[in-house]
Amino acid sequence: MPIQLLSGNCLSMIILKKTIKSLLINNIKNKVNMSKAKPFIKWVGGKGQLIEQLEAQLPADFDNWENVTYIEPFVGGGAMLFYMLQKHRNITNAVINDINPKLTACYEIIRDFPHQLIDSLRKIQEEYYQLPDEETKKEFFMEKRKAFNGELDRLEMCTLFIFLNRTCFNGLYRENKKGEFNVPFGKNGTPTICDEDTILEDSRVLQHVQIMTGDYHDVFDRAEGRTLFYFDPPYRPLSNTSSFNDYTKQPFNDDAQIRLKEFCDTVSNAGYSFMLSNSDCLGKDGKDRFFDDLYAEYNIERVWAKRSVNAIASKRGRLTEILVRNYEDINNNSSLIIQ
Repeated sequence: MPIQLLSGNCLSMIILKKTIKSLLINNIKNKVNMSKAKPFIKWVGGKGQLIEQLEAQLPADFDNWENVTYIEPFVGGGAMLFYMLQKHRNITNAVINDINPKLTACYEIIRDFPHQLIDSLRKIQEEYYQLPDEETKKEFFMEKRKAFNGELDRLEMCTLFIFLNRTCFNGLYRENKKGEFNVPFGKNGTPTICDEDTILEDSRVLQHVQIMTGDYHDVFDRAEGRTLFYFDPPYRPLSNTSSFNDYTKQPFNDDAQIRLKEFCDTVSNAGYSFMLSNSDCLGKDGKDRFFDDLYAEYNIERVWAKRSVNAIASKRGRLTEILVRNYEDINNNSSLIIQ
């Protein structure tokens, strides 16, 4: 049988098909490699959008520090935590804390029992997706919210914590004076309730993280050697209606802000470095110098942030926040810092 020579067009098509196949394979590999730890919940004041500015405000020689201890006394959603632990491999010891015991229990469950949590989330996700309409989903949500405020084992509590976070209004976490979660149902369609990849990656990163629950003062004893504290406390409200800072039944008022500043003094006097985020009261009201006077002895920068929590979507715009630090030289001068 005579051998048929391929025409130029046929040869080009074969090469093109092989090239496309190779690109698809590489794309799949890249997606796998891009999988990374990130917040497993939406959180008011989450720092995902401010990572670039926060990185720019780290100590200039931070990457040269050895055996770094990194401490977050108000961990919240953990955006900065997951970023720091993956970006800066010289962090050999990490400590996180939050006053919300249900939140810290979720971190522990994800660290210690990720596969059991995934199985539990899959079940509630399948059940939720099968509900026929929004009204039925709302009834299901209210039923689970009531159960969440009752007695549960830790795995079930964590499952409902994540479920409610994905299905409530705007991903809020708020408690009434009785300590009960009271955020209403959100019209979120069919949100991803079981994010398996994120849970597994978060579990991997959290393996050597110390998780504490209680007053932020308790983390001080965990500092050793080259230590960086990052404080992301409940923000001071910029108006009478911006009350989402009290996400637990304990208020974080001006007295609490002053107490926190005194703790920052303790950290600084011990020779440790700290960076702190909070609302820009002066930027909102030119006469409100609360933070500028309170932290006058430290370095204060202002950065742009995006307001993501408001019942009126049109009011979720840009605003400034402050970054306070007790060291001079920083990583770089970000163009996003307001001069």
